[in-house]
Amino acid sequence: MTAAQHVPDILSQEFAENPYPTYRALREDAPLAWHEPTQSYLISRYEDVARAFKDKESRLTTDNYAWQAEPVHGKTLLQMSGREHATRRALVAPAFRGNELREKVVPVIERNARELIDAFRHSGSVDLVGDFASHFPITVISDMFGLDRSGQEHISAWYRAFVAFIANLSGDPECAAAGERARAEFAAYMLPVIRSRRDHLGDDLLSALCTAEVDGVSMSDEDIKAFCSLLLTAGAETTDKAIAGLFANLLAHPGQLAFVRQDRGLVDRAFAETLRYSPPVHMIMRQAAADVPMSGGTIPAGATVTCLIGAANRDPARYEDPDRFDIFRNDLTATTAFSAAADHLAFALGRHFCVGALLAKAEVEIATNQLLDAMADIRPADGYDPAEQGVFTRGPKSLLVEFTPVADRQVPAG
Repeated sequence: MTAAQHVPDILSQEFAENPYPTYRALREDAPLAWHEPTQSYLISRYEDVARAFKDKESRLTTDNYAWQAEPVHGKTLLQMSGREHATRRALVAPAFRGNELREKVVPVIERNARELIDAFRHSGSVDLVGDFASHFPITVISDMFGLDRSGQEHISAWYRAFVAFIANLSGDPECAAAGERARAEFAAYMLPVIRSRRDHLGDDLLSALCTAEVDGVSMSDEDIKAFCSLLLTAGAETTDKAIAGLFANLLAHPGQLAFVRQDRGLVDRAFAETLRYSPPVHMIMRQAAADVPMSGGTIPAGATVTCLIGAANRDPARYEDPDRFDIFRNDLTATTAFSAAADHLAFALGRHFCVGALLAKAEVEIATNQLLDAMADIRPADGYDPAEQGVFTRGPKSLLVEFTPVADRQVPAG
């Protein structure tokens, strides 16, 4: 890292164990830093990252996904711009908002949360990561698509290979090869399902995508497969880590946990603050189409830019006492936290704001409420270790907790 030799490398073990001191050093001393291993410029201040995401002049594009994501997903709306992006987003967005979300998706989320919790409801102990969070979003998305549950083990393996490919900052060839194998296997699994669904439509997301049309434009089988792949990667990885992060943060702050337990309207605040304080995705890349001025210098045309969300979300120029987890902070607005007007950067901003943000909100809210209902006195167990892992995406490896089981009659049916 030529601009700040004293700053630990973002691919180092020191950074992986605790990235926040590095983020602080970058913000203060090297807000624009060239990172040789990833051949990209790092930006770390809130103002700069927000500007990169909201860029209305198309100087910072998503062309990087052509090499970062397309090899495993195919071409997705992440790479698109202009009318192509607007049309494709309009084809998929209705399934993630309004009546479609409330009437079709919420019951799926509630059922899946309840089924997973039922497996440990009477046990008095659980690993919230291994026994719940890591499975929950996969089962939800699979059921949304109307996929056979017998394939979920394979789907989980493919999705993790996709995530590893996209997060492969070090360029590990084995990781790259595994991602490309997963793409071929996922296509061999999904394309026949999509073709069959076109002939036998149902009341599921896959059927909706098969019939969606905007301005005479519809989605091909390959388009639908690519979107399914993208949703599994972006939706499952972030929701998994968001649920685990929310509980890790609340368990570390029992006073705030008590407030959330007593007033479930605060779940939104707890989720929004978790997205700021410990975002599931710490880095998003962009590609410069022209010279772009930033704090500390200018990004040259053609360069790759790594936007450090984990650093920007703790920028003291934007947040008061940013290293403090506080669901009651005045500089974060929960009512807009899941929209393109969000104060945090965990879902990006602008035209590429996460299309599944409201789905994630529904999943986290329902899961949190059902877990709190089932575990009236949740507390850390022996071996509890909320330490985060990961660089590109990040979250607790495990959360071993204990609780006094609540009788079934006391648990809302959802």
